[in-house]
Amino acid sequence: MSWTEIVIEIARANAEALSDALMEAGALSVSVEDADEGTEAEQPLFGEPGMEPDEAAWEHSRVVALTDVDADQAAIVAAAAAAIRLKTVPAFTLRAVAEQDWVRLTQSQFAPIHIGKNIWVVPSWHEAPDPEGLILELDPGLAFGTGSHPTTRLCMEWLEAHPTAGSVLDYGCGSGILAMVAKKLGTAVVTGVDIDPQAIESARDNAQRNNCDIAYFLPDGFATSIHAEQRFDTVVANILSSPLKVMAPMLSGRVADGGALILSGVLARQAKEVIEAYAPFIKLAVWAQQEDWVALHGRLGSDAAPAPRDQEGA
Repeated sequence: MSWTEIVIEIARANAEALSDALMEAGALSVSVEDADEGTEAEQPLFGEPGMEPDEAAWEHSRVVALTDVDADQAAIVAAAAAAIRLKTVPAFTLRAVAEQDWVRLTQSQFAPIHIGKNIWVVPSWHEAPDPEGLILELDPGLAFGTGSHPTTRLCMEWLEAHPTAGSVLDYGCGSGILAMVAKKLGTAVVTGVDIDPQAIESARDNAQRNNCDIAYFLPDGFATSIHAEQRFDTVVANILSSPLKVMAPMLSGRVADGGALILSGVLARQAKEVIEAYAPFIKLAVWAQQEDWVALHGRLGSDAAPAPRDQEGA
């Protein structure tokens, strides 16, 4: 089956309303893009949890509506324009969308990811490039964490460089990838916590697929579990700077004496303020940086600043 896309460039004020009207007029789906994408005028839209943009629209927006190839695209646009009381019907162009094997096309966009010295994140439809490596079978899904983002990679590399046989807490576990790395590196007790029920469901499925015995909890469940008072040899939290600062007392309090705390989701320009938030509890320093992101680490009870990655073992 083939489809046709209607492409309309329109001001931000009308983008959302036009999108809804196009759906009512017969479009199969509608998306809004930055019409200035790829130029100096491109306008990124992003935000930390609780601070997301009110709408996915740009000053110069591009509305793309998917329709059946046999649909009357001009009539759809006219009906949508009338529904939102535009004075004139906006100009539009049409793009043919050829029939494709969408599953195969989507899968082709996700290849195995090599992280650190020996870790491979491998989608289920791929063979592991190095069967002797630490293999994590993980498909892209709803929960954050496939190893492609610098913050996830930094935490995985830290865990690989500092394996512990004792216990690890992955707070804000997302897909569960960090907890699984710890378990596959030989940690006896691994626990994951996340506020998102979908993330917990995804993490449990991933752990089962990878033969990892890991306990995952929502915060309330964690607070009433056998781990409620436990302190861990390693606590890792890959979240964002704002919640990390708020959780400084709680996360630091989960670290056992002599244990390690590793934090990521922190931009390099935010590192100082996060370090200061944890200063009353544990001395942190930048361990490594990838792109604009850093990983911070420290050990409870140590007054000395820990060495960055490039000085470890020196």
